Order: sequence, then structure tokens, then C-alpha cells
Amino acid sequence: MSIDLAELRSRPLHPDVAYELDRYESTVAEYLGGGVDEDTFRVFRLNNGIYGQRQGGHNQMVRVKIPFGKITPEQFEVLAHISEHHSRGWGHLTTRQNVQFHFVQLETSGEVLRLLAAAGLTSREACGDTVRNVVGCHLAGACPQEVLDISPWADATTKLFLRSPYAQRLPRKFKINFSGCATDCGQAMFNDVGVVAVQRTNDDGSTESGFRIFIAGGLGATPHPAQALEEFTSREDLMPTIEACLRTFDHYGNRDNKLRARMKWLVDTMGIEELRARIVKERKFLRAAWGWPGGIPEIVATEGDAPAGSGGEPTVNVPGAVPVRMLATDPFDRWVEANVVRGVANGTVSAYASCELGDITTEQFLGLAAIQRDFASDVRITNRQNLAFRDLTEGDLRGLYDRLAEIGMATPGAELARDVVACPGADTCNLAVTQSRGLASAIGSALDEAGLAEVGGVRVNISGCTNSCGQHHISDIGFFGFERRAHGRSAPGYQMLLGGHLGAMQVEFGDKATKVPAKAAAQAVVRVVQRFSDERDPGEAFRTWLDRSGGADKVGSELKDLDVFPLPDDDPDFYVDFGETGPYVKMVGDSECAT
Repeated sequence: MSIDLAELRSRPLHPDVAYELDRYESTVAEYLGGGVDEDTFRVFRLNNGIYGQRQGGHNQMVRVKIPFGKITPEQFEVLAHISEHHSRGWGHLTTRQNVQFHFVQLETSGEVLRLLAAAGLTSREACGDTVRNVVGCHLAGACPQEVLDISPWADATTKLFLRSPYAQRLPRKFKINFSGCATDCGQAMFNDVGVVAVQRTNDDGSTESGFRIFIAGGLGATPHPAQALEEFTSREDLMPTIEACLRTFDHYGNRDNKLRARMKWLVDTMGIEELRARIVKERKFLRAAWGWPGGIPEIVATEGDAPAGSGGEPTVNVPGAVPVRMLATDPFDRWVEANVVRGVANGTVSAYASCELGDITTEQFLGLAAIQRDFASDVRITNRQNLAFRDLTEGDLRGLYDRLAEIGMATPGAELARDVVACPGADTCNLAVTQSRGLASAIGSALDEAGLAEVGGVRVNISGCTNSCGQHHISDIGFFGFERRAHGRSAPGYQMLLGGHLGAMQVEFGDKATKVPAKAAAQAVVRVVQRFSDERDPGEAFRTWLDRSGGADKVGSELKDLDVFPLPDDDPDFYVDFGETGPYVKMVGDSECAT
């Protein structure tokens, strides 16, 4: 089945959305005619989710927001159409549950936004100094550990801030993440506002479900762990608390220095206690504001937020409980062993579809739409750039596997060692200095060749610069790209970090291990994963193994032999980045991340 474009285009839009699209297209036309200056148009374009590329000209990246990762068959079909007719035949899933399309021409971007709007999607505030896509755990509503289903809460938060006057010209971008339990699959611990569902015991012995809100976290070149605002926030107070965080950031964020403008820097300038006090004060008087968002949001009251399971301690076969190594030999059995998550407490069955490097082709978008319809499944984008099919039965698994295999998305080991996460890198990004996607592919291939691709409990993330769009700080093995100099030549290189960890409402950022040439980084990963696989105790986490092995510095010291550049004439490949044909040249364009 494919979408009916005529019917899609004829759908009535909300008046605010229709006005927004008309204004977007008229402003683009005015800009192309020379009537809007470059700086003004850049801010306007970014607030509409349209991001410049290093290729320049009218090549644009369109970032589509998928709140808490939830996507429908029709939306898959619209994304397929955009992929085929406006981009380069494929789209890219991000670590914040967006879908990105590159090489969209500015002249046709308005048509892309209209198609998205007709399918209930938007790119509004996906870029710029705005409230970005609201992220949520991809197993929310299907996880046996969750305290509350955070899906309707993430939805309500999206609706509260989308097109809100407060969300338009903040000091910098503002990121909100939701997790349904302390496992923190929604990655709450390194964002401006991170919300984790928790329970407390009241004085009368009763238990109450609510939230613990963490504030002022962030990655980037200088990562900051989020810190708790208060011990417990009630369900009734959640929305005004989040808005109070946003308003406090708007009031006190640094508007003079974009490099120190994120909320995390307020901790450095005023201290965490003062920041907490100002947020609580803002919340207290927010009740006087028009549109005070207190109480239970309508969508939560309508859909409910009851947890899928008991909300207790992990049992078996839940997120994070991965095998040391998969043992099955049959492809289907291996896929079930690695890609299927069962909720023991409530009998839920979910399964991962693998998206190599987070990429989905036009044909795969269409195939996913058909599969989702046929299995009546809820589908969510994961923060490791895969897809989670939920609401399955045991009887669905064979059929789902066969259908995913037909479109090349049934690789076993989604979310395991072979599942390398990478930012777009120097392929399209103005700030990247290395081809992070090329390294990710090389690492996946090297792990496959070494028989290590299906080792559980180790994750690899790569960023093409220090800004951590690939989340290298919080992965077991992380890399960020930078320029190296050897024998009088420039060459692509990486800093390797080890031991990043997220969970139990805590975050540990990876420690520097060693520097390596880009072309030696895959071998460095193979050696570390091999040691981990050989030496770990059953079920042992990577960070625990690393600590008892002497830490990142000790393990990194044993890789120093890889940090060698041969003479250019002996091996010129070391001076050419992945996917390139000529000598490496560091090229950094104007940053729109700090615009």
C-alpha cells in the first residue's frame, strides 16, 4: 500500500499549522528573492527544523520530530515518499528519536513540511534555540519494570511546548527526556530536564507513583551529569515543574555566549542549590499565569499511565539483561535470542528491527508500514537508532522475523556489540572533522570478522567531533574525531573513551583511554571487546570489568601500539578518511548548532 498524495494534500490542517506553513513558504520565497537577510533567515529556518549542510547551496537537512519515538504506518509511508522524491533514497534515525533527511532542496522544503503535517508530523522546533523533540523510553507501556507508562506524559509535554512562545528564542536548545523506571532507557540523566518515574511510601504506609526530575545535564564537549531537583514530584505537579524549569532557563541562561548558554552552565555560575530554589519559586507562582499547566493532563486522564508490569525489580529477559554471547545457530533462533524482549510480569512481547547505522531506505519505510499494519503493532524508534515492535505475541515472532528479513532488517544483535551508533559526521555536518559513519561501518565489519559482533553488554558510539551528537560519552566504548598530524601531514584520528554508563538514575562519562588513527580504531575495538568477552564474569557489566582491569588508562595503555602512523608512502590509506578518495583535510564550516 502507498499513500494517496492527492487525498493527503487535501486534508484540512489546524489553522495554526496552515498559517505556519503559508508563512514558511512565503518567507522562503522572499529570502530567495533577496528580501530577507541571511542571519534572520537562518534563525527562521532552524526554528522550522531545517538545518544547513556542509555541501552549502540550497542543500538542507530536514529533521522530523517523532515524539517519544511513536510512529504509525501512514507516517512510514510519508517518510518513504520524502526519501524517494525529496532526499537521496533513505532517511536517518537519530539518538533523539528524530528522522532526518539530507539533500532536501530549500525550494521544495515547504512541500515536505506540508506532507509531514498532513500525516500528523512536524519539524517545528526540531532545531534552533527551542524545546527539541521530547524523548521517551522505547519500551514504555511494555516494560515489566516501569513504575508508570511515560508515553502519555511525554505526549502531553510535547503538546504543552510545541509552538509555545517560551519555546521559540531560548538562550540555547532545551532537551527533555522521560524514563519509566530507574533503568533509564529514556536517557534522562544527561539532559536539561530528565524525568524518571518513581514510587514513594507515604506516612500512612501507602505507596504513590510520581516522578523524580533531574535538571541541567548535558553532553557536548564538556559533559555535565543531571542532578535531582527534589526527591519526589507528584503527577499533578509534573507539568508545572517542567515549565518552571524552562522559564528559569529562559530568565537566567547566558544570551551573550552561546558556548556557555545551555542550562548545565547555570550550575557553574549560580550553583545547584540556587538553581533549584529559583525553579521551585517559579513553580510556586506559575499558578498565577494564564494557561497554568497544573493537574493531570487530559491525555493522561484519557489514556491512563498504569505500568505494564509490577514496577518491581528486574526479573529476566528485560532491557540490560543481555547474554554474554548468543549460542543459537539457526538465524531465527539467534534473532529471538538477541532481539526479542519479553515482559515476564505481564506477558508482553517486543522485538527489535535492526537499522544499520540508523539508515532506512525508501523500500524499507514502505515495508515497515506494511508489517506494522499486518501485525497491528505499536512501533517506537529507539535511541540506538533501531525500531522496537511492541504488542506482539509469541506466535507473531516467526512471521515478523521473515518479513523483516525480506527488507534486510532482521540482523540479530540489534542493541548489542555490532550495533554501532554514529552521528552523520563529515558526510553532511558542518562541524564534524571525521567520517564517523565510515568508522562505524568498519567497526561492525571488524567485529563480524572476529566473531564478536554478537557479544552482549558492550556498546560503541562515535561522534565526528567533540560535540557528542553520537553520545560517545555515555557508551562503553566511545570515540570522537579530531585532526592528527603525522610526518608533516594531516590525518583523521580519534580519541577513544572507555566506561561510559547510564542507569540506576546515575550517569558515568567515559574516561580517555588512548588516541588512535582512524584506520586503527576498529582494531582497537576488536581488542577491547575480545578481552571483555574472554575475561568477564557471567553477566558482568562492561564498567565493572573495566574497573577491575585497571580502568580506562590501563586498558588504553595496552593499545598504544596502535597509535602509530606509517610513512605516507608506506601506507597512504592512513591519510585518507573513510569513504574519501583524496588526502584528509580538516574542514569545519559555520556552526548552526550555536546559532
